[in-house]
Amino acid sequence: MRRPPRGVKKESWARDDWFDQWFPDLAPSAELVRWYHEEHPISDARWKKYVPRYRREMNTPERQRLIELLARLSHHADFSVGCYCEDGTRCHRSLLQEMLRQHGAQIAEP
Repeated sequence: MRRPPRGVKKESWARDDWFDQWFPDLAPSAELVRWYHEEHPISDARWKKYVPRYRREMNTPERQRLIELLARLSHHADFSVGCYCEDGTRCHRSLLQEMLRQHGAQIAEP
């Protein structure tokens, strides 16, 4: 997720189990999120346009290093990727999971 939960103090993030580590650089840009949610409900056509745009954003060296780091970490520790989206199949986290898998991550299937 790009932004932390509203109304939750920074010192409460880990204590209240919101998350232990926040990686906003792996979230879609605010512009992409805004564009994506302009349409309600979100159509298949919009999702198909969103996917390559998000992948392009994640294709920078800095973000590729983060994805590689998490993929390697997955062999030694369990972690979860979270977001506010209700439908995980139409969320950046499903795409991030694919990218992690492509980098050799160990991913538990539900």
